[in-house]
This record gives sequence, C-alpha cells and structure tokens, in this order.
Amino acid sequence: MRKPPVIKAVDLFCGAGGLTHGLVRGGIKVVAGVDLDPQCRYPFEANNDAKFLEEDVGALSADRLRKLYGRGGLRLLAGCAPCQPFSTYSRSGRNPRYADEWPLVSSFGRLVEDLQPDLVTMENVPQLADHAVFAEFLSKLTGYNVWWDVVNCAKFGVPQTRQRLVLMGSKIGTRAPALAEGMHDGKSVRETIADLPAITAGGADPDDNLHISSKLSPLNLKRIQASAPGGTWRDWNDDLLAACHRKTTGATYPSVYGRMEWDRPSPTITTQCFGFGNGRFGHPDQDRAISLREAAMLQTFPRDYKFVPQEGRVIFDKLGRLIGNAVPVRIGEVIADALVNHVAETWRNAA
Repeated sequence: MRKPPVIKAVDLFCGAGGLTHGLVRGGIKVVAGVDLDPQCRYPFEANNDAKFLEEDVGALSADRLRKLYGRGGLRLLAGCAPCQPFSTYSRSGRNPRYADEWPLVSSFGRLVEDLQPDLVTMENVPQLADHAVFAEFLSKLTGYNVWWDVVNCAKFGVPQTRQRLVLMGSKIGTRAPALAEGMHDGKSVRETIADLPAITAGGADPDDNLHISSKLSPLNLKRIQASAPGGTWRDWNDDLLAACHRKTTGATYPSVYGRMEWDRPSPTITTQCFGFGNGRFGHPDQDRAISLREAAMLQTFPRDYKFVPQEGRVIFDKLGRLIGNAVPVRIGEVIADALVNHVAETWRNAA
C-alpha cells in the first residue's frame, strides 16, 4: 500500500505558535508561520522547527506561499484571524465596519482561492458564523468537502470553558475531515497547574520567568482574601465593593474579581487573564491572579514553552495578548489528528 504523503502547513496569523505546536504534535510538518506582530517571532521560532515571517497576511500572495511549501507533499493552509472585532469582553474602540466585514478573514479566503491548497483549516470565535464574512469565506471553498462546527474545547481535553468555531476542508477523497466527538469531560484547573510552585502577588518563580503574577493593590488583596473559589463579588462586605458593582449594569458581570475552582475547567483565558479584576482569574487558593505560565498551561502550552528568553523582560500586556489570543495547543493537535487520519483513509481507499 502506498504510504500517505506528508502534510505541509503554513500557519497564517500564527501568533506565539499554539496552532503550529499542536499541528506538529499531531504529525503535520509546519514549514512557516506568518504574523505581523514582531513579538511572535521568539516564541514561534524557539519552540517550533519552522520559519517565522513578519508579514501582513493581507498583502501576502499565493506565489509567496507556493515557494514556502516547496515540492512534494500535501499543502495545508491553516490559521486563526484575530478575533477582536467579535469580542464580547471589551467593546471599547470597536470599529463598526467590522460588524459584517472582516478584512483578515477575507484575506484568508482570497489566499485559499488563489493557492488552492489540498487542505484548509480555520479556528475562530463562534460569533464568526453569524456574519456575512463567514458565508463569503465558505464561498471560496468551491471544490472542497467542508466540515465546520462550534465545539466545546473542554470536550477535547482543554481545561477551559472555551467555545470555538473549527472548520476543515479537503480537496482529496469524497468526505470532509471532521473532529471526532470529544470524549473528555474536561481537564480541571487542579490537573493542569496545581504542581507549580506557590508565589505571591507580584512574585515570580526564580526558575521560570513566565511563572510571575501581577501585583495587587491593598484593596484588591482584601477583595481576593474575601473571595471563595467559584464565588462572586456579591459575597463581599459592602466596604469592598467598587462603584461599578453598585450600578445596575454591574450585575451582568458577576465573575469579575472571581477565583477559579480547582476541580472544574477554568473560564476562557483572555488577553487580560493576568488581572484579578478582569474576570474569574484569581488563583483557587493563593491570594493572587494566575501567573502567565498558569495561563499558558490552561491554554495547553507545554510547561516549558518559551515565550521570552530566560533573562528577557516580561511585559504582562504583551505576553497576555500572545497567550490569550493563541489557539489552544490541544485543539491544534486534534485538528491534526483528524487531517492525518483523513489523508490515511483516503490513501487506503485508493489502494
């Protein structure tokens, strides 16, 4: 029987390399990642045997991509266009023209149409499916067998209550690749981060520069000390309440200033996950917000994944953005499993 060809991937909007790392773990050769953010270069190249291109996907051409793939193998075009236009967390500064237009998703669709790769995969926010730009993207997949769904990442081994849209398309065979029904009940916070060394608010692990926690003001220290895992700010005494909590609109955000629970998945890890006041990002029993390393591990990055050099400067905003925007590594891995199995099945059937 003929051996299935290798799958070669280019990861658009690659960020720190979450999707790439998962694809590689699942048996796919990633030849390059593309992102406009120079902060992505170090983590992408330090952890993955692939080239990083600091380029604008909107200006990228299919000819440029063909040269990256080289000869032989099946071409996979993968990516996750940044999801800020549809964020439900931060609504300030949103450009209203992105409501039904999303240039980066359109650029992804243009490249699929021009390149005609053998395989396509996209991961994104669930809200994308409700917008015209998604229908436009699907229209670019003529000739592909396409599967897509909104999946609960916890069912695939990600220790988060995270919902994501996953799409896969293939020009080979007669069926679309698809994610197998998730068999996990969801890993817990305890299973993921409990063995990390204890640190204080504002403290750091001397052996791991990413295991660092943001400082807490004296008032926020009192607030987290008054917070139980899974509880809300409604459990506090009145003297700890913020002005926003006293407004009617504050009632719609019960999970801000909350602690995670040890034996449940974490909430969705966001770009602001290092701040106690930004969501349920308090450590289950240490009086601090989760560290950047804990956030990365909840995103299923390996414990030793490098985001900055050991002696490099840790900047919470920049690293929080890289971690929160990443595709969970485990999701990349299950996508790779589906694609590799799809190719193997197609080759068996053709024998």
